Amino acid sequence: MRFLIVEDDALLADGLARTLRAGGHAADCVASAEHAALALKNEAFDVVLLDLGLPGMDGFELLARLRRGGNTVPVIVISARDALGDRVRGLDLGADDYLVKPFELDELGARIRALLRRHAGRADPVVEFGGFRLDPSTRKVSYLGRDVSVSGREFSLLAALLERPGRPLSRAQLEERLYGWGEEVASNSVEVHVHNLRRKLGERAIRTVRGAGYVIDGAPAEACRSAASSS
Repeated sequence: MRFLIVEDDALLADGLARTLRAGGHAADCVASAEHAALALKNEAFDVVLLDLGLPGMDGFELLARLRRGGNTVPVIVISARDALGDRVRGLDLGADDYLVKPFELDELGARIRALLRRHAGRADPVVEFGGFRLDPSTRKVSYLGRDVSVSGREFSLLAALLERPGRPLSRAQLEERLYGWGEEVASNSVEVHVHNLRRKLGERAIRTVRGAGYVIDGAPAEACRSAASSS
């Protein structure tokens, strides 16, 4: 999952980015709405964490411009402005949630997970498909009923593939989801993650689609179940 943090308090932005990266996410930071608008025009993000009190264009104006332009990226406002009018305005302009500073990181994480569930059209926080069971709140994975220990980036890779099962994601698309600006990315990083996951899950858990990338389509689980029922 890739986050854009729009925050002019460098210490807070760095702390949020470090926390998100420690969980296996990609997180990029900008200190102005203008830079955020440019980043969102040229790159894809899963969630924007948006401060309101920014130099130049404020967060309200950036939010309004995004929505007028048809950009539907999920936005959580993070602001010290706790007045009812500010909260109402932010939500009416198109924010998906509004969190008043200071806040606990656990609450931010829960709000992010709830937001992504709504955007994916799911009520259940747990993702289940093709023998996989992913719990975003605990970051636990099981496959065909067996608990599997995975790293933060391995969890994020599985989550990306399971957002739209059956649709391949290329190496470049997965790199974009797993790594932020300035992070050192080896040319075979995605392949290494996939190799490690196949070692833990079985070779057929993640399928390679020649020329397209990697996909989870449920076929391995169905085949395993069929084999078990016929034995």
